[in-house]
Amino acid sequence: MKKIIVLLIFSFAAQAQQRPKLVIGIVVDQMKMEYLYRFADDFSENGFKRLMNKGFTFQNTHYNYMPTYTAPGHASIYTGTTPSVHGIVGNDWFSRSLGKSRYCTDDASVTTVGDGTAEEGAMSPKSLLATTITDELRLATNFKGKVIGMSLKDRGAILPAGHFANWAFWYSKTGAFISSTFYGNALPSWVTEFNNEKHFMPYIDKGWDLLKPIATYNESLPDDNPYEGKLYGSKGPVFPYNLKEMFDKNDAGILRSTPFGNDLLEEFAKKAIEKEELGKDNITDFLTVSFSSTDYVGHIIGLRSIELQDTYLRLDQTIADFLNYLDKTVGKDNYLLFLTADHAGAENVTYLKDNKYNVTNLPYGDFKKLLKKYAVDTFGEDLILDFSNFNVFFNREIIKSKGLDLAKVKQSFKDFIMTQESVKRVYSEEEILAAGSDYYLNFIAKGYDVTQCGDLVVLNKPGYIEYGTTGTSHGTPYSYDTHVPLLFYGWHIKPGESYNRKVITQIAPTIAQKIKITFPNGTEASVLEEILNK
Repeated sequence: MKKIIVLLIFSFAAQAQQRPKLVIGIVVDQMKMEYLYRFADDFSENGFKRLMNKGFTFQNTHYNYMPTYTAPGHASIYTGTTPSVHGIVGNDWFSRSLGKSRYCTDDASVTTVGDGTAEEGAMSPKSLLATTITDELRLATNFKGKVIGMSLKDRGAILPAGHFANWAFWYSKTGAFISSTFYGNALPSWVTEFNNEKHFMPYIDKGWDLLKPIATYNESLPDDNPYEGKLYGSKGPVFPYNLKEMFDKNDAGILRSTPFGNDLLEEFAKKAIEKEELGKDNITDFLTVSFSSTDYVGHIIGLRSIELQDTYLRLDQTIADFLNYLDKTVGKDNYLLFLTADHAGAENVTYLKDNKYNVTNLPYGDFKKLLKKYAVDTFGEDLILDFSNFNVFFNREIIKSKGLDLAKVKQSFKDFIMTQESVKRVYSEEEILAAGSDYYLNFIAKGYDVTQCGDLVVLNKPGYIEYGTTGTSHGTPYSYDTHVPLLFYGWHIKPGESYNRKVITQIAPTIAQKIKITFPNGTEASVLEEILNK
C-alpha cells in the first residue's frame, strides 16, 4: 500500500512538472545582439551573463520581415507569425481599407482606467488578427492561468498579453501605470496603491549620473559628440542630467528616456508577481515585460553614446535583481524565462558618412514631398495619398477619374523612385503578392497585408535611414535591424548555444511545444529544437 501511495505521489509530481509554474517573456526594445559582446566586460556575472552562461543562447536570431518596428516585433514574437498574418504592419500606418492613418492598438470603444489621459488609455488588442502564446495558455488552462502584460509603452504591454489577458498595464505621462476598460472597469487595488506611492519620483529627484567611472565607458564615443540628440530640452547630451528640471518643464513621461524607466517597470513586475500570486500554484501563469527605455535612449542619443552604454549596464543590474527575486518567490526550477528584442537599430548615418562610408541622411518627410512633386509635374495632380512605413499609397479615385491606367502610373513612379540615390529596389503590390526567390522581397511579403498596405514598397540601400541627423532609427530588413538576442533560461533549459540562423517567429511555437499547449493559430510552427529536449 505504501508503495502505491509513493508511486501516486511521484506520478502527480511528474505530471505537475509538464509545465513550469510561471513563464516570463522579456523584450528589450531596440536591443542589438552585439551589445551582449560590446559591453560584456562591464556586465556583472548575475544579469545577462547568468542568462547566457546558465541558459541557452541563440547567437544568430533574426527578424524575417519588414518593417522592423516595435508593434510588429512584439506581435510577431508572441503570435509566432509575421505582419502579413497577424495584421500589425507598423506602429501606426495608413490603412488602405480605412482610408486614413491609425495606431496599432487604438480602440475607441474602450476608455482609460487609472490616472491617465483619455488618449493614453483608449487601447486594446482588437487589431491583432492572430492568437498569441499567452492566449493559448489561457485557453489551455480553462482561463485559470493568469496572463499579465506590462511595459512603458502601450503596444509593448497590450500585444504580448494577447486577447484574453487578465490585465495589461502601461506607463502614463502622469507617472502612473494605467490600463483600459477592455480589461476591467477599475485597476486592481495593488496597482492603485503602487501608483499613489509615486515610485517614479525618487528616480527623478536623484537625477541621472554615470553608474561607473567614466573610464569604464571606453566602448562608446566621447560624451557630447555630434551624433547625439538632446533629452527633453537639456543643454546638451552630457552627464549628469537634472531630471527634476526636465520633469518640471514636461511631465513624468521623461522617465521613459532614462534607464530608470526600466527600474520602475521591474519594481512594478515584482509587485505584480507578489499581489497576483503568479507562479504560486501548479497552473502556469505568464508575465510579459517589455523594457522600453533602451529604445528611447537609442533613438534620441544614439547607439554609440555613453548614455546607451550606461542604460545597458544598469539594465544588467535590473535583470540580475529580477532573477534573484524570481529564485526566491517562484523557485529556481519553477520558471521558464526568455529574453529577446523587438528589433535592433542602425548606426547613425552622419557617423558612418564622417568615417567615409558613402551614405547620406534622409530628412524625415522629404521623400513624401518628392513623390507629390513628381505626381503634379508628371500627371498634373497629386496622386499620393500617403507615404509611410516604406509604403506608397496612390489615390485610386483620382487616378480613375482622370482616366489613367493604374499599372502605368505604378511603373512611372517605380522608374522615378529608382533614380534616387538611396533606393535599392521598388516592389509593386503584384510583385509582393507573388513573392518568389528574391531574398528581400520575401521580407517585404511577410510584412505586407493587402488590406492595409500600399501600392508600392520602397527598399532603401543598406545604411540609409529616413530620420534626423542625430540618434538613430530602424525598420529595414538588413541585419543591423534584424539581428537580436534570444536567450532561454530556467525550467528544463540546458546550458548551451547555437550559431545556426533562427527567426523570431520560432519563439512562440517553441514555447507551445515546451509547455505542451496548442500553437498560436497563425504560426508556421517552426520550432527551436535545441531547447525542446529536457
